[in-house]
Amino acid sequence: MAEPLRSISHQTLIQQSWQRCEGYGLDPLSQPSFGEPDEQDVSALLERQRSLVQTTQQEVLPYYENILSNSSCLILLADSNGRLLQRWGDQRFEAPRQRGFAPGASWMEKDTGTNAIGTALACRQAVHIQRDEHYLKANRYLTGAASPIYDAQRELIAVLDVSSDSYLPPSHTLGMVKMMSQAVENRLILNLFRDDYFQLIFNTGPDSLDSQWAGLLVFDDTGMIVSANRRADILLGLDLAHVKIETLFDTPLRQLQSQPEDQPILLRARGRHRFHGLVRRPQRPRIQARDFRPAPAQAQGAGAIEHGDPRVQRAVGQAQRMLEKNIPILIHGETGVGKEILVKALHQASRWRDAPLVAVNCAAIPAELIESELFGYEKGAFTGAHQKGRTGLIRKADKGVLFLDEIGDMPPSLQARLLRVLQDRCVQPLGGGEVLPVDFRLICATNRCLREDVDSGRFRQDLYYRINGFGVTLPPLRERKDKRWLYQRLWEEHREREQTAGLSDEVLRLFDAHPWPGNIRQLSSVIQVALALADDQPVRSEHLPGDFFLDIEADTRGEHFTSASPKVAADQPLRYQYRACNGNIALLARQLGVSRNTLYKRLRAEGLYPAGQG
Repeated sequence: MAEPLRSISHQTLIQQSWQRCEGYGLDPLSQPSFGEPDEQDVSALLERQRSLVQTTQQEVLPYYENILSNSSCLILLADSNGRLLQRWGDQRFEAPRQRGFAPGASWMEKDTGTNAIGTALACRQAVHIQRDEHYLKANRYLTGAASPIYDAQRELIAVLDVSSDSYLPPSHTLGMVKMMSQAVENRLILNLFRDDYFQLIFNTGPDSLDSQWAGLLVFDDTGMIVSANRRADILLGLDLAHVKIETLFDTPLRQLQSQPEDQPILLRARGRHRFHGLVRRPQRPRIQARDFRPAPAQAQGAGAIEHGDPRVQRAVGQAQRMLEKNIPILIHGETGVGKEILVKALHQASRWRDAPLVAVNCAAIPAELIESELFGYEKGAFTGAHQKGRTGLIRKADKGVLFLDEIGDMPPSLQARLLRVLQDRCVQPLGGGEVLPVDFRLICATNRCLREDVDSGRFRQDLYYRINGFGVTLPPLRERKDKRWLYQRLWEEHREREQTAGLSDEVLRLFDAHPWPGNIRQLSSVIQVALALADDQPVRSEHLPGDFFLDIEADTRGEHFTSASPKVAADQPLRYQYRACNGNIALLARQLGVSRNTLYKRLRAEGLYPAGQG
């Protein structure tokens, strides 16, 4: 979660900005370079930011008509790369310099020197730039203030600016643009979560609950906070990520959820201050994260999504919300964490459950065939083509959900074609033929860092922003809080009807200590092997595959076999050696130079290890 940088003084801010401009090779007499984006790039930019622009224009600016009524004032909205998205107000003073105020124009410092938009992005705080504080003399007809806008995940996504060619009082304008940017942030959070989550609006007094400076907390029906505005952090003095709301206030969750919406509630922060608040309930009943599990007959892999892990629970809830809003979802996670399981569960819980879910593994299909598989082809399109042609997987996903797994492995030549399909919502089969409309919800997944691939040129930037409407990250198995439940769930899924003995305590301890580089997929494989060897006996260590222990030993060598690790003497009795290693079987076997099975037998013979375990 990105956070604003620490606030710095105005004088230092200007000095640092001018130093950066010199480093960019700019000269005060240089002309600003606003860039020359082509029409297609600008169209894609505005399409990606449509929701942000509409929220600002329709839900925030009407409350600030006093600014718009100032005939010498212009309000500008730019994205996180300093590219202009929209402008409002009188445009009298922009006419001679039209290029700088056209959609797509860049106001980054490297292009236009010190200015309100670019400098606010560089220092990640609200700024006011007077005429002579602009680095480039060509921009010294302007004075203005700008403030960053952060989304629900605290990522800087935009900048709001109020500029003029006339005098603007610095403190008043800076305070106003801060308030406007906070209003945009609040509306973005509310629009994202209001249907499915509770909201708590709180402030120091009952008369200021409708202020843009009120704190805003969004929480689910378990009390877990899924989002908060920056004002809430300031009022409570806490980082509110993955926090239960009952740890913040001396008010039971049940009371908050049943509080009448039009009746303020008195809140006492634990050990700190008193606040007044208003609770808003979800506008529609929320689908619980556990409801996303497929039916047992349809279960794949873990056969479930989560059972108490807050990160997974949050990912599931947010992804379901995005799917309903037709916002593309990009799922990140290591290999084997359950990305496909999540997609199948989302599909089953959505309104498209009876429509097709078409999954495409972009890494598994040969590069020579993936184009024809995705887009289909007309009969006779190429040598070896089926005489009747082929529909193509994208068209098969029409009115349903298209899942592009391992999207980072898609060949560059195909990325351009996919981008056109996503932009135009039409597909043309290979070999010509009719251009056909398609309508589908898009989910992509990757175990790569696509941002790095974009920087290196391996993945198209415009396609990245098309598919990354909302990013979801699934944690690796080693970091999950519900591992014991996953062990049990997989055992239930893979066991035969007569296998009822379960997993031994020692195996559970080994599972907890395992690094699981293959994540849930590896866990599933280990349990299947163990059940095949255990028959109707409890699953013990000798039933686990050899590679399982190699992973533990490699992990233990890396983390625990240090100069400070306990050492055993060969002439000591076994019971002392066992205690010296704190019962760590892998460590003791390694130091004695024997196999684990041999060590188990010796421990059992001396009564140091239960006969039914190991």
